[in-house]
This record gives sequence, structure tokens and C-alpha cells, in this order.
Amino acid sequence: MSVASQPLGRRERNKQQKLDRITAAASELFAEHGVEDVTTQQIADKADIGTGTLFLYAKTKGELLLLVQNAHYAEALERGRTDAEAIPDALDAVMSIVRPIVECNRIQVDNGRTYLREMVFGDPTEPHHSVALSIVAQTEEAIAGVLGRDESLGAGDAATTARIVSAIMFLSMAASMNAPSSTEAIVQDIGTQISLLMLRT
Repeated sequence: MSVASQPLGRRERNKQQKLDRITAAASELFAEHGVEDVTTQQIADKADIGTGTLFLYAKTKGELLLLVQNAHYAEALERGRTDAEAIPDALDAVMSIVRPIVECNRIQVDNGRTYLREMVFGDPTEPHHSVALSIVAQTEEAIAGVLGRDESLGAGDAATTARIVSAIMFLSMAASMNAPSSTEAIVQDIGTQISLLMLRT
């Protein structure tokens, strides 16, 4: 039996079960009340663990939000990447990656904006923050892959353009003036900006 196929030991199973309970508790409380109105004590109580144990898995409430949201963002990116493969038009393909991420971010607007703030300003040495930054990098890689279909655009230019597209998307989602806007309005605004960018590349 290979090392990879060996079942988890009791200690690892217990750790995973606690992590799953923490994630479920935080996800439910954040969705119901918003991250600002939830305490770590409430999360610990709902997960049926002590606060000391909770802090072994995430040191701050911001890290807990990253823990919860990272999985949702990764799923949104995977859906977009899969859709983009079947779309020949570059702009439409890029927007098929962007749209599910925006929709994910807007499920609970305040939580989505807090997630972006934690991603940008949080401690990059924390594991959940590192995962969030990895999702951003994967998003840029997926967009660069679409842009790279144009053989006249070198790999370096495709990567740079993808970073600009990513910046447009994240700024549009994070901007205070866009907080009351509909998801569709934000997607359309991002699409307009990306369209103008692609005309100039």
C-alpha cells in the first residue's frame, strides 16, 4: 500500500473533523449574520470546541472568513475555467471565468468585501491567506491561458494583461460605491473595462 493511499490515523481524523465543524459553524454564522456581527466565541460554541482549540486552526476572525470563502472561490474558479474551455471568443471566455467569481463574492456583500480586504492586507504567512493568494494566482493563470490563444500576444503580455483583468475584477468587487450595485451591473461594468483593455492589446 502506498503512503498516499494509507487511511488517516485517529489524530488526523480528529483534526479533520474539528476543522470541518469549525468551517461549517463559521460558514453558517457568517452567512446568517455577516462576519462583523459574529464572535469567535459563537463560532467555537457552535462547533462544540473551546476557543483555544479554534485559534489552533485560525488565529483571527479574518482567517476564519478566508477558511470559509476559499473553498467557495476555488469552486467558482473551476466552474469558470471549465466553461471557458468551450468558448471560442476570448472576451466571452474571460468573462466566463470572471462571472462565477463575482457571483460568489456577492452572495453576502459585506462578507465578500471583507474577504477581499483580508486577502490584500492580511498576514501572508497565515495558511488560509496563502491559499487565498494562490486562488488569485490561479485565476490570473486561467485568464492568461485564454488570452494566450491569440498567437500574436506573447506569454509575457498575456500574463500582464491577466493581472490587469484580475485587478479590474477585484477592485470592482471591493469598491464601496459598488456595494449597493447588482451582481449583473458589476459583471457588465467589468466586461466593459476588459473589452476596452483587450482592444488595446
